[in-house]
Amino acid sequence: MLPILAEAAAHHSELPPIWMVAPFAALLLCIALMPLFAPHFWEHHYPKIAVALGLVTAGYYTLVRHDYHALHHAGLEYVSFMALVGSLFVISGGINIRVKGEATPLVNTIFLAIGAVLANLIGTTGASMLMIRPWIKMNRYRITGFHVVFFIFVVSNCGGCLTPIGDPPLFLGFLRGVPFFWVLAHCWQAWALTVALLLGTFFVFDTKNFKRALKEIREMETAHEDWMFRGLMNLLFLGVVLGAVFLPKSVQETTVLGVFSIPALVMIAAAVGSYFTTSKPVHAANDFNFGPVKEVGYLFVGIFLTMIPALQILQSGEAVKISDPIEFYFATGVLSAFLDNAPTYLSFLAAAMGMEQLSVDKVADVLKFATEHAGHLIAISLGAVFFGAGSYIGNGPNFMVKAIAEKSKVHTPAFLTYIFKYSVPILLPILIVVGWIMIGTGH
Repeated sequence: MLPILAEAAAHHSELPPIWMVAPFAALLLCIALMPLFAPHFWEHHYPKIAVALGLVTAGYYTLVRHDYHALHHAGLEYVSFMALVGSLFVISGGINIRVKGEATPLVNTIFLAIGAVLANLIGTTGASMLMIRPWIKMNRYRITGFHVVFFIFVVSNCGGCLTPIGDPPLFLGFLRGVPFFWVLAHCWQAWALTVALLLGTFFVFDTKNFKRALKEIREMETAHEDWMFRGLMNLLFLGVVLGAVFLPKSVQETTVLGVFSIPALVMIAAAVGSYFTTSKPVHAANDFNFGPVKEVGYLFVGIFLTMIPALQILQSGEAVKISDPIEFYFATGVLSAFLDNAPTYLSFLAAAMGMEQLSVDKVADVLKFATEHAGHLIAISLGAVFFGAGSYIGNGPNFMVKAIAEKSKVHTPAFLTYIFKYSVPILLPILIVVGWIMIGTGH
């Protein structure tokens, strides 16, 4: 028995071979290219492809490495991720908001600014699911791809930088020991600058779009509508989901059947309660269906499994040969755009703390790091949150917003178009400026 355990431990201590990153790279390429070159095939078979690639990695860890812990950890994180994303999707789908007034560039900009603030109170997922449908409706006669992209930039990502509730990476840091108000105290200036630059850029784009719209169409847009809110009792279910985030750590670490944490079960129960108590007219008004969350569920089961080797190589420190905060900002950012920003944040936090002989698994060490090496933690936090907008898979809400927009017959950019038409020429220069001002100058 002891030799078997020793052999298993040896397997666990070894890094996976670099070629085991291939399934993850293949999944990313499929997400990027298949909608362009084989859209009908991808639409019907993406669940099989995502799951199959995930099973390749799972098979390697089961049959070759005998490392069941890595798979169990990925399963627990996936269930927790989907419980949060799915519950916020269902509950926000039961709240119907109709906006009064013409969707002028100023109204749109204010709407996005409100979303940036709200993202810190109910999370980027909650704010995105609550606001994307009103956003589409108030712009329905002139909405284009850039409306969807800037919504993802501001509401689904960059806006949620001020609290651990705002974005999953920051919540992971909070669970590890970063004080709740640390991010607000250290990152508010970067948040304000980034949001202001994004909103200013959007206002310029939207002004041009608005001028191109026909006057009579603009007048038709919302001339006969008033402010209306329906399904507000779902705010109670939303409160239950947020309350689950603050359950004691001992409760959060309790699991049922190995992968269902108590907070996840609470969130699922809140979603079920919301779904069955929301009236059908409200769901109909929101065009509510489970298509977007199903798409996220299938794609991310593949992502969570196939990225295990990539994250292990990253966490080992062998792939991290950087030291300055600005380097951590861009390194965390680039990988957050394609690796899901939550585990990427934790990986670089572990790497940065390891340089100081500190452990990310010890609350006291995390608090010490946040105090004595604030510049590094600021860089990692900003890189993870801001660059999560770099692609559709950088953060959970991104794909859901895209799916809801497409369900509403809104043309959305393809994966590569999103990157090369918006992320690289618009988002990246803004984040370079923010990094240089807030981190590169020794902030």
